[in-house]
Amino acid sequence: MSSSAQKALIFCTSLNLLLAQHTAAETVPTSEEQSSSTLLKSLSSDKVSTPENQSTESIVPTVSPAISAPERLPLESTTQASPTPMDRVTNVSELSDVQPTDWAYQALQSLVERYGVVSGYPDRTFRGNRTMSRFEFASGLNSALDRINETLKATTSEYATKADLEILKKLQEEFAAELSVIRGKLSTVETGQQRSGSFSETTKLTGEVLFAVTGVGSGDKADDNSDRTDSNITFGSRVRLNFDTSFFGKDRLRTRLQSGNISRVDRAAGTDMARLAYQTDTEGAIEISRLEYRTPISKNATLYISAIGGSLNDFANTFNPFLSGSGEGSVSRFGQRNPLYRIGGGSGFGLEYELTDEIIFTIGYLADNASDPEEGFNKSAYSAIAQLSFELSKQFGLGLTYVRSFNSINTSTGSERANDPFDDESDAITADSFGIQAAFAPSKKLSIAGWLGLTRAKASDLEGDPRASIFNWAITIALPDLFQEGNLAGFVIGQPPKLTSNDFSQSGETYKDKDTSFHFEVFYRHRVNDFISITPGIILITHPEHNRENNSIFVGTIRTMFSF
Repeated sequence: MSSSAQKALIFCTSLNLLLAQHTAAETVPTSEEQSSSTLLKSLSSDKVSTPENQSTESIVPTVSPAISAPERLPLESTTQASPTPMDRVTNVSELSDVQPTDWAYQALQSLVERYGVVSGYPDRTFRGNRTMSRFEFASGLNSALDRINETLKATTSEYATKADLEILKKLQEEFAAELSVIRGKLSTVETGQQRSGSFSETTKLTGEVLFAVTGVGSGDKADDNSDRTDSNITFGSRVRLNFDTSFFGKDRLRTRLQSGNISRVDRAAGTDMARLAYQTDTEGAIEISRLEYRTPISKNATLYISAIGGSLNDFANTFNPFLSGSGEGSVSRFGQRNPLYRIGGGSGFGLEYELTDEIIFTIGYLADNASDPEEGFNKSAYSAIAQLSFELSKQFGLGLTYVRSFNSINTSTGSERANDPFDDESDAITADSFGIQAAFAPSKKLSIAGWLGLTRAKASDLEGDPRASIFNWAITIALPDLFQEGNLAGFVIGQPPKLTSNDFSQSGETYKDKDTSFHFEVFYRHRVNDFISITPGIILITHPEHNRENNSIFVGTIRTMFSF
């Protein structure tokens, strides 16, 4: 028999000896004591496999709860009092690769059937020829020690000899580090709590890979009515990797790496109204798209700090929970949230404070170019938010929002005039934006949400300080778990941002949107499994750019998301 088989089977024999010594009515014969002494010498030597030139300290941190998984532990250790959810072998004859002719068959039979200390893999194999590591031996030894302790409590101390206890003591000392892992003394690391002296106890990696096939219906462009007789079909992808680090257990530092080549649909359609929620084009480069930190600073307050890629919706509730995500929510940019939350962005901070269990007050400030020494926080384009969120019941929530901004009113969801009401003539546009958002969920299978948004902008560097008004609204319907758990059907109807009034004129004509566009959207997310979802969706925009002379635009897309 190979040396690997001898190591695995001698382990069974040794555990059987230990258990037999403490359940017998008489003391162990001298021959068995000699066998145990021989075992101890063998375990103390380098014949038990362990990485060479590696200290106990370097091994211990790498051990996790996965040590009990099949690839780490061939002997599923347990006691009869504490069964695990895994299938247990109740008879050694059920182990397909153990034969009665094996020299340690009786020892294994006693461990499996009589004492319930070890069992095989769920596929009914024992894998006795596999090399055993020190951690694996320690796991089995720990289970044996627990069984012995139970036996000692149920009997009297006269059944254990002094030699037996000396052997157990030496084994415990030899495998002290490994036993401490098995018994959960590193549980603070495995449960995400801070270990003494460490800078960060854990950094978790999550990610997603998104593929999208998108087509724009034939017709004219909305911006200049240029010919676009053929439909445009594109294929692109987006990859995101999130590294989340916690320093104190409840805080989070997020670093996001992103790369993508999903073309902008608005370039083919001639309007921002056709933009998708997930279109990204980094031209093949990998960029840090987000760097943020959030931490509770008191029982009721949470602080948010954004260094790269911050947005107002990062710390303010948008009251559109099922459609807000770009990977699994609405397929359109407009359908995700009230465009007011897209005003401004960049670097800054936010503070969320729970006034009561039902009322939350949020404030925040983001600067577009805060890192520029010539502009900084005070001269850069910025947006500042104040919001009151009310949870009036478990089914109904309401948000009242105010945003103050400077040179930041372009939400990339409305008409060209709504995005720039003064036609690039002003470099000092201040704006006050007001929003109301609400969400109502009468049941777990239905959620209805909606919003109104109004922006009052002023160009203080133009003659007469002209003012302009921009308005938008939307209603969304979500049907979660439709036909299958994890699925989602979504519907959006609304009016993208429209320049409704303006004191600014161009060539003697008031510069505003004359007509009204409507946004219609339907999508259905099918959850293939916990990691894959497929979402077909259709967007219809009538009178694009709020101009009835423009043909309606149809956008069809199939979004496939792989998450891990």
